[in-house]
Amino acid sequence: MNTSSKPGPQITVVSFDGTKHEIEGEVGLSLMKNIIDNGIPGIDADCGGECSCATCHVILPDDWYDRLGEPSSDEEAMLGMNPEITPTSRLSCQIPVTEELDGLYVEVPEFQF
Repeated sequence: MNTSSKPGPQITVVSFDGTKHEIEGEVGLSLMKNIIDNGIPGIDADCGGECSCATCHVILPDDWYDRLGEPSSDEEAMLGMNPEITPTSRLSCQIPVTEELDGLYVEVPEFQF
């Protein structure tokens, strides 16, 4: 939860079944940590955010993928092991939450449920 007086960026996480979870992101934490801290299902984060698994996979809309940039080679390697990879897949542990993420929309794929 955001403990500063300034509201954090508003982020929408959509579960595979279509359930929308609106959260106030905490700047400085990863998107993965924000999702877990808000009790949203589908992000297991088996490696604890070390980019050594793909259990925090999210799918971004094209415009957000372009804004966040390409994944690192380590992230691409982990994503390559995921059965539901898409052209806009990212690992949420590799996305730091900043004020610029206000309005971010991500989907959690079915495989993780």
